[in-house]
Amino acid sequence: MKTPIPSPMPVDACERTLSRLCTLARKNPTEMKWLAGMLALFLAAFFMPAGAARFDNAVLEGLALLKWYAREHVILCLVPAFFIAGAIAVFISQSAVMKYLGPAARKTSAYGVASVSGSILAVCSCTVLPLFGGIYRRGAGLGPAIAFLYSGPAINVLAIVLTARILGMELGVARAIGAIVFALVIGLIMHWIYRREELARATASKGFTLDEQDSRPLGETTTFFALMIAVLVFANWAPARAEDSAVWHTIFAWKWPLTALSGAGLAVLLIGRWQWDWRPLAVTGAVVTGLAIFAPQHPELAFAAGLLGLTLAVTLRPDEGEEWLSQTWGFAKLILPLLLAGVLLAGFLLGRPGHEGVIPSAWVSALVGGNSLLANLLAAFLGALMYFATLTEIPIVQGLLGAGMGKGPALALLLAGPALSLPNMLVIRSILGTQKTLVYCALVVVMATCSGVIFGVFYSYN
Repeated sequence: MKTPIPSPMPVDACERTLSRLCTLARKNPTEMKWLAGMLALFLAAFFMPAGAARFDNAVLEGLALLKWYAREHVILCLVPAFFIAGAIAVFISQSAVMKYLGPAARKTSAYGVASVSGSILAVCSCTVLPLFGGIYRRGAGLGPAIAFLYSGPAINVLAIVLTARILGMELGVARAIGAIVFALVIGLIMHWIYRREELARATASKGFTLDEQDSRPLGETTTFFALMIAVLVFANWAPARAEDSAVWHTIFAWKWPLTALSGAGLAVLLIGRWQWDWRPLAVTGAVVTGLAIFAPQHPELAFAAGLLGLTLAVTLRPDEGEEWLSQTWGFAKLILPLLLAGVLLAGFLLGRPGHEGVIPSAWVSALVGGNSLLANLLAAFLGALMYFATLTEIPIVQGLLGAGMGKGPALALLLAGPALSLPNMLVIRSILGTQKTLVYCALVVVMATCSGVIFGVFYSYN
């Protein structure tokens, strides 16, 4: 006798079960989120291809990139940037930001100030984020803030000069023109798309009066920020190569004395003009000097000691010092975890320069050859996901050109890559929200793609 085949669950029974699950989800949304998260984690662990050579290597590449980023960028780049961002929120009056960069400010001055102030920093796509968050939260309009966000890593005079020298004059000129146009056009488009929100911000800012922070002389505030930016720039001055100018070689040879001199100038300003307690800054100076003398092969130790000393001095300063530290810590909590997670993921997917991630580099080289629309789109998209430290995009593009990459896709990568990265996107989302972040990233990728196609029409890819 044959075993009877069980009949499928009736349709109405399925509907009742689904309805009960939906009701349960509505009643306990938090618990269902936990359940979904644990289920996703279990499935990821269950199907993880551990033991496969490419997967294991990609994991190591992600960890290696995270280690490199932690050693080379967190102390020297991000921590000073956090201090600058915190200082923006404390020492630059909201009325000044609203006057020059706010939603109701004149477009010519707002976008001009944002583009110029961003371009002089010569920072990477991650280091500019605390500064962007500082001016945006202080009241800057969305358009000027976006122009600042793009111009910081993209309109880098040093990178443009090296692009022209190494990759060719035509790519250098196209990158310079494209980056300037992108900063202005993308900022204006973002302002237009969200003009109703910007109008509401402008309306809310009407009748805004000067606050007490405006009592500090403009010259002192300007000097204060110039010295902090000098510390950031000199400490991260890239190594000189044989073909670089004598000025570049000289600055690199003296980068740490110039950094120390800028830090000393900052201490003199805080003590002499702003009447801060001299004792923690004096002790800091003595410790930094000692480390510079007895451990010159590890200048980052002296730099870290200087940061700790500044933190102590800020902590002991009532009112504005406490607020400065609070703002700095707020930016660090918001940005640093997302950046480190993004760097780990970027390394897993694409690897370090010259190394393989889970996505084979041969695929990238094959897909971005020629000057097709797809090649330019992929170059812009992949460049937007990768993390480029300042100036590292140039040797990477040089290698890709040698592997058959078209000049159009090369320009698309140069316009999208330095300004965006996966870590960068995660942090922008925490500041602007998902929708604005997607719109901004899409504008960068689409404009970079179109620029690459147009450029490739006039220049051969060989």
